[in-house]
Amino acid sequence: MLEIKIEKNRQPKEKPTDETRLGFGKLFTDHMFLMDYAEGQGWHDPRILPYGPLAMDPATTVFHYAQEVFEGMKAYRTAEGEIQLFRPECNGQRMVDTCDRMCIPAIPVEDYVQAVAALVDLERDWVPHADGASLYIRPFIIGTDVGLGVHASKSYKFIIICSPSGAYYAEGINPVRIYVEDEYIRAAPGLTGFCKCGGNYAASIKAGALAEEKGFAQVLWLDGVEQRYIEEVGAMNMMFVYEDQRIVTPALNGSILPGITRDSVLKLGKQMGYGTEEAHMEIHDVIADIKAGKITEAFGTGTAAVVSPVNKICFKGEEIGIGNGSIGKITQKLYDTLTGIQFGKIDDPMGWIVKVK
Repeated sequence: MLEIKIEKNRQPKEKPTDETRLGFGKLFTDHMFLMDYAEGQGWHDPRILPYGPLAMDPATTVFHYAQEVFEGMKAYRTAEGEIQLFRPECNGQRMVDTCDRMCIPAIPVEDYVQAVAALVDLERDWVPHADGASLYIRPFIIGTDVGLGVHASKSYKFIIICSPSGAYYAEGINPVRIYVEDEYIRAAPGLTGFCKCGGNYAASIKAGALAEEKGFAQVLWLDGVEQRYIEEVGAMNMMFVYEDQRIVTPALNGSILPGITRDSVLKLGKQMGYGTEEAHMEIHDVIADIKAGKITEAFGTGTAAVVSPVNKICFKGEEIGIGNGSIGKITQKLYDTLTGIQFGKIDDPMGWIVKVK
């Protein structure tokens, strides 16, 4: 167990009074968690300090060779005022897996969860009260060696910051149009597609910007070898609902992020009586199934939105509608149940909630 030192901020910020205008990732809380790593010493000096800038040499490894990893998760306030986390150990394990690929010393899952809970406990007054709003949590690790040689850093910082964020669907859940990207690729076998690292997201920005210029909300990514098989949508996992009430998602293949919301939807869907399947999904087959009415719903899954319904897919210049154009019944039920568990509105049959005490 970590022995976390706490230095409280003597000049706390004024908390927002209008939680309907929080937005996402713009405002940060009073404190941050830090822990250092040095070769031969390991992870040490866990502490919570006032939120503030980091002093770093211009030649620091992370700036040049992108040796870093991050996570994204939330803390939720229940109607009774309790603060809770959703499957934090899964975020901790995914960071362990990402660290292994990025040649970064991993933080034990129990230490990760303790650090997150300690910071959230201190910042519990920052967890929004408004319906659908939450405290977004961003843990990350950066390489901190100074020098321009291409090698794994021997020193690192583990940092956690928090940002109160507004309801993702403040004006209701509106399905979106997406564009199948058949020129750029997001990831390829053997690379870092399954990792939560910044380079993956930087590589996706160009295609996303071009899709946005064309009026689409997101890019539907295909595989990096044949560009035939569906992988992700934007920075989310992709799911399709078939007429026989099967929920089907692209199988993890090393270039698809193992999303925690993805896993939760599959487990929850099965518990709710739906069929669930992970499969290699060829884009032409999917388009044919949509046209034939075999696919009745489609949606992305991720921490921020939970689910993001899709009502149109543009492929090779042709725009194909899905279902009746509104959010599907199964998508809506999954969203209501999952967010109900996260905010404590309904019982947690899966044992996923961790109370912050």
